[in-house]
Amino acid sequence: MKILYVDLQYDYGIKERGRNIIGLDGFKKSFEDLGHDVVMFYYDEYLSNTQPMQNKLKEFADKENPDLIFFSLFQEQFEIDTLDYLKSKYKTINWFGDDQWRFDNFTSKFANHFTYCITTDKFSIPKYKKIGQNDVIYSQWAAINTHDIPNFEGYTYDVSFVGGLHPYRKWVVETLKQRGLKVEAFGNGWENGPLSTDEMNRLFVSSKINLNIGNSVSYDSRYIFSGLKPFVNALRSTKNSSQMKARNFEIPYFGGFQLTDYVPSLENYFDIGKEVVCYKDIDEAEQLIKYYLENEKERENIKNISHKKAVKEYGYINRLKDVLEQIK
Repeated sequence: MKILYVDLQYDYGIKERGRNIIGLDGFKKSFEDLGHDVVMFYYDEYLSNTQPMQNKLKEFADKENPDLIFFSLFQEQFEIDTLDYLKSKYKTINWFGDDQWRFDNFTSKFANHFTYCITTDKFSIPKYKKIGQNDVIYSQWAAINTHDIPNFEGYTYDVSFVGGLHPYRKWVVETLKQRGLKVEAFGNGWENGPLSTDEMNRLFVSSKINLNIGNSVSYDSRYIFSGLKPFVNALRSTKNSSQMKARNFEIPYFGGFQLTDYVPSLENYFDIGKEVVCYKDIDEAEQLIKYYLENEKERENIKNISHKKAVKEYGYINRLKDVLEQIK
């Protein structure tokens, strides 16, 4: 199959942030490893002026004549007329990865202008059908299976976190530190700074506990009233629903033990308590961190079981193979 893949080449379209790792090493490379011919249409250069891109994409598609056009929409860069033109001539599909909080103000505007839609939120499937889009495929984020799994060479950190700085995440990390726990945070905005993909994967395997903290609105009153910024953020944020993300799969895939805030549907992928451990608030996170630091055998058993499962089932190649099998 010839696939025209429309996506950003760089993270958020910003060259300084590095390559779009999930798009290139996750989606593109998995399509290729499944035996498909992939041609790319990058739209980073058009983010500041999308008008010229509309005809460029249509002309490029007509030249390549693909069997499928796979989109990963970032924002509203593509006009409805452009999407309708492509849908009238080719099979088109888009990966909607934030339906938990973006369906009403984003997905609903575009869903009917693709032949197929992929959602990572099973609770949004009825919403698609309500607006008339019945060709919706339920999939999920994953780990990048084309990246090497690092060897375990001993532990460097008790507790680590990887992700962009967010007021709630900062409050969690600082509160845990104040309670005597050794927590190191990495990513854009943190003092330790961001990590390369290889460095991140090595961090997972060299941390006794990998803390996963969502960045949706938290209604923990201690956080909300910890300062003006958290209070304002809680009032203004539109990201009011937690969701599965790639990190839930990356940590176990690359050999780490995961302690995560609970997100809906997590139990569909991991046996909670046996393959992943969840906390409901900062107090339970503290309690569980102390418990699993002391109970190494139980922690290692959970880590090993989840790692085997993730490697077997939760790479992007598994997700995309399943998606393509559902396309008529």
